[in-house]
Amino acid sequence: MTTSLIQSAPLPSGSTSQRILQSWDGIADGTTYLPAAKENVLWGALPCAGDRPVLSIDPGTSVTIDTLSHEGILEDQGRDPLAFFGSHGVPEHQILEDAISLAASDIKRRPAGLGPHVVSGPIAVKGARKGDLLKITVLETTPRVPYGVISSRHGRGALDGEFPLGAGSYSAFATVRPTGDGTMSGWLPLRPGAEPSVHFPLKPFLGIMGVAVDGTQRPHSVPPGAHGGNIDINLLTAGSSLYLPVQVADALAYVGDPHFAQGDGEVSLTAMEASLRVKLRFDVVPQDEAVLSFGELAGPLAETPEFLVPTGMDEDLDTAVQNCVRAAIGLLQARYGMDPSLAYAYLSAATDFNISQVVDLVKGVHARIRVEDFLR
Repeated sequence: MTTSLIQSAPLPSGSTSQRILQSWDGIADGTTYLPAAKENVLWGALPCAGDRPVLSIDPGTSVTIDTLSHEGILEDQGRDPLAFFGSHGVPEHQILEDAISLAASDIKRRPAGLGPHVVSGPIAVKGARKGDLLKITVLETTPRVPYGVISSRHGRGALDGEFPLGAGSYSAFATVRPTGDGTMSGWLPLRPGAEPSVHFPLKPFLGIMGVAVDGTQRPHSVPPGAHGGNIDINLLTAGSSLYLPVQVADALAYVGDPHFAQGDGEVSLTAMEASLRVKLRFDVVPQDEAVLSFGELAGPLAETPEFLVPTGMDEDLDTAVQNCVRAAIGLLQARYGMDPSLAYAYLSAATDFNISQVVDLVKGVHARIRVEDFLR
């Protein structure tokens, strides 16, 4: 039997005034909107070609999606968000009704061994074909609640065997409130039960963005891959895009695992997990155009206003780094016609290779190639 150690602090009065985004709150007429109702989500697995879309859109469409964090609804937290968040001083009206409904539903979270994540979709993007790229652009990210949870469980943090201390799982309750300059930040206490006094910037993003895999077997939601999935790249904030090699007709896109903040590495297992409302645009890059712009992509590629961000993944971190370097060299060859030996030298002198995460079974690395370095 798994035990859970919950560390909390009082919910600050400054966070109670923040707006709670329940389903349909603030959704204007004419918005293409996907609420996190149980018929629109998968729990613990990712879509495959055998899944029917919950929404079909034309390329170029922007969709507003309510995403749900898994924290607070999991079995080792009681599968009762009213009790779980209520124990941290969260009033009932600040607990999301779709989280309550999903936790109370007869949905089996997973066959034994699958993941914790609540995944919205799949969304069919009409006309997307295998060989094309699906481009998902993050237009807006809005917190739905003023709190979140940072957890360690399953022995999958970076310090397995050392943490969590004396428990099968550990959850730290984090709050959202302003710092002295008015900036909204995440807050933790220095010691259990103390007032929050440690703050860190909020940079909301989706840990899971992906396309369906071929076949009729839904993948585990935890390990990332060529399909994207749980890539946990914290650069994918508003204004950034993710390119994914389409695996099946109409792409069958999905998103989930909303984060308010995450450090590179995500070392304890989770980020500051909390539900987001996101506005995303879905575009299709035809295969010939994709190859000219990016080369033959074997996996996800992110793009921010500052950086091109190729990725590398593997169960072994050294191999993940090598895969990322190869992807970066191939990108520089395709996009700028750069000689591979010179590209290798450039990457060594000028590019940071960051560990996306080390806790999702398959480890991830991403490079930050400065776009301005190639502008004349």
